[in-house]
Amino acid sequence: MKKLLIFSGLIIFSLMFQACGVYSFTGADTGDAETFQVNFFQNNADLVEPGIDRLFTNSLQDLIQNQTSLSLVNNNGDLVFEGEIIEYYISPMSATAQNTAAQNRLTIAVRVRYYNTLEPEKDFENRFSFYYDYPASTQLVGAKLETALDEIYSRLTQEIFNAALTDW
Repeated sequence: MKKLLIFSGLIIFSLMFQACGVYSFTGADTGDAETFQVNFFQNNADLVEPGIDRLFTNSLQDLIQNQTSLSLVNNNGDLVFEGEIIEYYISPMSATAQNTAAQNRLTIAVRVRYYNTLEPEKDFENRFSFYYDYPASTQLVGAKLETALDEIYSRLTQEIFNAALTDW
């Protein structure tokens, strides 16, 4: 009798999960897609910071791999992300009494083209941007630049992910 109850419980449990379909804690809807590709995001900004294009491309790949069960491929992906870095600039944000900058802002913008080969109606081309504020007395190099890029890329890639794979 005990075995019958356990067996019945397992059947009910498995039917509940099958009825729910694929569930993702991130809210991602990959549909029937099994693969994705992220083409290299060339840096076409007026101010060129070496390596930011490779770092951005890798950040987007990592986010999608970590938040979905999709497999990364080099070509013929079901979902394709491509584009370029179109802005990379530093601007003063606030002034001191001596008319010098007290705070600067690094802004990065990317143009993204997203193609869903299985559901073309979900394709889009959008501009995404984000910024990082830092004291004007600090030079944006080394660890400070890494911190800025990490924060900006974290926000940019999450916004791209949400636009492509969620209904948020």
